[in-house]
Amino acid sequence: MSSTLFKSEDFIKAKAYKNSTSSTQSGKKKTDYWVLEPLYIKNNVKDDLMGWSGGSDIKNQIKLKFSSIKDLKRYAEKNKILLEIIQPKEKKVIIKSYADNFTKNMGI
Repeated sequence: MSSTLFKSEDFIKAKAYKNSTSSTQSGKKKTDYWVLEPLYIKNNVKDDLMGWSGGSDIKNQIKLKFSSIKDLKRYAEKNKILLEIIQPKEKKVIIKSYADNFTKNMGI
């Protein structure tokens, strides 16, 4: 989304987080940027016919991407946005060999 749409809505609070992969993915694709997402009251409407929840509010789709946290903070200060920064959790990498699957079961 463009930053002009973000500025036109006059958001006061926003959350910032680093994009992370799901637990089923081992790679680091699309995790090298920070996301700035506005905080607002969600007005979801439940559709009576299908049971889906949704709405016609475009503010749900506004997200800005930054290459570094420094750039994100500079943008927030310039536009007077209060930030809630969510630090990324580091994944534990356990290096195992295929043989480890058998040595545990054999009591070795």
